[in-house]
Amino acid sequence: MHIPTIAPIHHADLARALADAINNKTKPLGSLGRLETLAAQLGLIQGSTKVVIDQPAILVFAGDHGVVAEGISAFPQDVTWQMVENFLAKGAAINVFARQNGCALHVVDAGVNHEFGLRDALLDRKVAPGTRNFAREAAMSAQECAAAIEHGMALVRDLPGNVVGFGEMGIGNTTSAAALMHKLTGLPVARCVGAGTGLSAEGVLHKERVIAAATALHASASEPLDILAAFGGFEIAMMAGAMLKAAELRKVLLIDGFIVTSALLVAARLQPAILDYCVFSHCSDENGHALMLEHLNAKPLLNLGLRLGEGTGCALALPLLHAAANFLNEMATFASAQVSTRAD
Repeated sequence: MHIPTIAPIHHADLARALADAINNKTKPLGSLGRLETLAAQLGLIQGSTKVVIDQPAILVFAGDHGVVAEGISAFPQDVTWQMVENFLAKGAAINVFARQNGCALHVVDAGVNHEFGLRDALLDRKVAPGTRNFAREAAMSAQECAAAIEHGMALVRDLPGNVVGFGEMGIGNTTSAAALMHKLTGLPVARCVGAGTGLSAEGVLHKERVIAAATALHASASEPLDILAAFGGFEIAMMAGAMLKAAELRKVLLIDGFIVTSALLVAARLQPAILDYCVFSHCSDENGHALMLEHLNAKPLLNLGLRLGEGTGCALALPLLHAAANFLNEMATFASAQVSTRAD
């Protein structure tokens, strides 16, 4: 398996040109706040002072998790395939928000424990019908993990446009994401674990105990891909591969919440420069996500108390990308508008 090489986006001359373009717009310096740094980031990714948001798309990866056998979810595993059917019927929150914002939506079966048959709207990249129970054995073999990563890379390679958002669906995947977070950041398990789909306080403690015991079982896993194979999900591994390929192709990566960011933790350990290409759409209300973002030195655009997943944060943040691009491209300068600059 070939891991893409990702180049940093920083270019001193272009950075200065972008700063001049932004600062000479008809506004006080810095008055568009976060939109200004976002516009500069888009320009550096695209290598231009004129930026384009072209055919944005969100990929929703779905997969099941063997660790649900440990009683770590408030919902049964069948909800994964039922929600995939909801996506296909265009009835989920992500369908509503993607449609509202003119964003293409692609649903991927990365490893759901259900046979959907041939469906025009479903991208079938099933590695296996769910991972194994990582409380008892590795979630994936090295070969299965590599296959998931390669599927993710291939999906993005064939995707038009220059903005890719990442979403997921998978009962049990907050447990997988918390385990990955613990292993990749070194933060205590208790700070990584949250309620997921709505666990009680006792349920959260049980999830902590399951992850702590599994960490001891897989203590030898220390390299990023070994950690991913031990604790990850097929949807998480596929997202990591898709992220790596998207950054290699100099696309903008719109990062959603807790589970999506766990995939990025893996990708960033493999290629740290991937973070240059990431726009963090929001800070999830799932316990641990703020700490993940802090670990990555990431500044999210939104904080709406979301914890749904599906890529919903990406769809809601997309208008801000358009705003950043549009003010950079279309807003008048002091000279072109014949507006006086500061007296000093």
